This record gives sequence, structure tokens and C-alpha cells, in this order.
Amino acid sequence: MSYHYDGIAPHGGQLVNRIATPEQKQVFLSKADFLPRVQLDERAVSDLQMIAIGGFSPLTGFLNQEDYNGVVAQMRLANGTVWSIPVTLSVGEQVAASLKEGDLVRLDNPAGQYIGVLELTQKYHYDKTREAVHVYRTNDSKHPGVQVVYNQGSVNLAGDVWLLEREPHPLFPKYQVDPVESRQVFQELGWKTIVGFQTRNPIHRAHEYIQKCALEIVDGLFLHPLVGATKEDDIPADVRMRCYEILMEKYYPRNRVLLAINPSAMRYAGPREAIFHALIRKNYGCTHFIVGRDHAGVGNYYGTYDAQHIFYEFKPEELGIVPMMFEHAFYCTCTQQMATDKTSPCLPEERIHLSGTKVREMLRRGELPPPEFSRPEVAAELARAMRVAVHTYEI
Repeated sequence: MSYHYDGIAPHGGQLVNRIATPEQKQVFLSKADFLPRVQLDERAVSDLQMIAIGGFSPLTGFLNQEDYNGVVAQMRLANGTVWSIPVTLSVGEQVAASLKEGDLVRLDNPAGQYIGVLELTQKYHYDKTREAVHVYRTNDSKHPGVQVVYNQGSVNLAGDVWLLEREPHPLFPKYQVDPVESRQVFQELGWKTIVGFQTRNPIHRAHEYIQKCALEIVDGLFLHPLVGATKEDDIPADVRMRCYEILMEKYYPRNRVLLAINPSAMRYAGPREAIFHALIRKNYGCTHFIVGRDHAGVGNYYGTYDAQHIFYEFKPEELGIVPMMFEHAFYCTCTQQMATDKTSPCLPEERIHLSGTKVREMLRRGELPPPEFSRPEVAAELARAMRVAVHTYEI
């Protein structure tokens, strides 16, 4: 593990900053009406932001063909640096034909607002099925990540990007802590070792247990829930954040935990996304990263601990962040505490574990999950959200 002046070294050695200076922004704005436009979807907006703030260091833009092929086939950029998920900007044939390599391209958000610039260096076709099979381990169009690949354009645009301005998050401005800021906070708190935790789901007792086990070993815990694009039936980000706020208020040591949002979009790529998530937290300044059961998984596409096994495919120095691997946790009725297979004397039928599906069914019936599964205040918040939104989304 190598260190930087502000802690652990970012991936690639340098924290990327692609946020335009005031002078650059004015130049880009002056060209706004003359540049060809590409409209980004929600995921591409998140990717642009993550590149710009250094969350995807060492990436300075969307992948060119050589880097793309290396990432898809070998989980490495062309220079050999480990990178497990292709970060690309895809457009249709007609849009691609209107763009010229070497030109600047205006990037608009889904509302048509000018938010960034692409220095277009390359346009290239790619094999969607090949990407799906390598990255997601399936070509099943029902897989949410594969579905995105199949639905996007057939041409990738490559080149460095600029974000015109880093604006506060519309829902969670006080939790918007970018990598340069998180590193500063860790330094100010005197934390030398920091463990990151990723989730797209509401927190329950099993999560809390493995987080606190990790916290016994390191100086600080970086709770970093993802708030970018997720699939429609995932719990909305505002509900998940309220659950975290409840736990921070009542159940966590305030001087040992930092809660901040992860603006990136969810890929549901299982093992590969576990590596991706670890490298992102490395860029935020984490020295360790929690990898639990079926990390970033969906359905039955991945083995229970595939996301842990993939870490052994790389040398520790290539990743530069230490994975902390935990088995599935549950409430052990024999010892009356949280445990895993490693520590519980209970038989399987004496363990309390509820699947996400079962919890959703209970909430729909107006029942709260038992306190052995979820803190009562968190369960009440989920039930409240279910009552409010039962007709518009699935909890």
C-alpha cells in the first residue's frame, strides 16, 4: 500500500481534477451555441461527475478503444493499471456521424442543460454481447446491467472531459463530500486507516454488525451509500439516507464515522463491481473496503462469495486497498447476538435472517421486521416510506 501527502495514494498515483476553472468555464460557455451536442442519460451524468471529481482516478475521460478492450477482456487499462468496469459514452450511429474527432462536444444533462465538455479523440464501434458476457458474466437481457448495454448506442465516444461546475447535490448537499474533501477530513480527524462501506440498500442489523467489526480494527468508518441511478425497484436514495441518519444519531460513535454520498450509478456487475467500488473508495482516501455477501449482485447471476474471490486475481499492490471480507451475518438465537457461520453455534433453523423479498412483503402488510433484523426506528422509517409511496414504487 502506497501513501500520498494526504493519506493513501489515489488509484494511478494522482487524484484527477476535471472541473473547469472559472476562466475555462467562460471559454466553454462562449462556445455553447456553436458546439455539437450530446445529451447524457442519468448514468452518464454520474460518470461525468465522478471523472471530474477524481472518484474514477486515473480516468480523465471516457475510455478509448484500446483502454476499453483491455478493461472488458482483462480488467486492465492499456497501461496495465487495474480497472474492472468500462466507463464509456455511447451514442447512436446518426449522432456519431455528426461528430468529428478532434472537436469539442457539448454535453447536456437529460433536461438539456449544458454541464460539460468532451474533447472528442475517437469514435469506435464495440460488441455489446462481448461486453455483457465479460463484464456481467451473462448475456441475459433481463440482467439490469446487460439491459443498459443492449439499450445504449452502438458507437462509443472517447476523450477527456470537463465538468463546467461542481454544483451541490439537489437532495443531499450536506453529504456531498468529494475525494479531495474526504481526504482532508480524514487527515483532520487523525484517521490513518479508514474502511469504506458501499450499499444501495437500506441498512439492517447484519450491515451494522460487519461495519462495527471492521471499525474495531481501523480508525474510522466511511459510510458511502450510492445515490446515482439504480433499478426501479431499489429503495429510493432519500429513504436509504434517512435510515443512515437514524443509525448515525442513535447507534454509531459520532467521532468514528463519516457519512457521505457516492454519486456514481449502479452497474449490478457483481465481482467486477466489487473491485470497481473498492478502487473508488481508495480514491476517496479509504485504506480498507468491506466486501460482504453477494456484493453488487442481482438475482442469481453470481455465486454468494464470487465478489470476494475476484480480489485474489490481483496482487495486493495492484489494488492498493485492503479488502475486508465478511461472511453472511444473521441473528443467532443461541447467543442472542449477531453472528456468522464462523461464530454461531446455532443450527440454520435457529438463525433469524429475512430476505429483501420477505421484508417487502411484511412492510406491505403493515408489519415491521423484527428487531433482530432491523433497528425499530429504521423499520418504522421503511414502513412510513412504503405507506407514502406504495402506489408509485416497490420498496
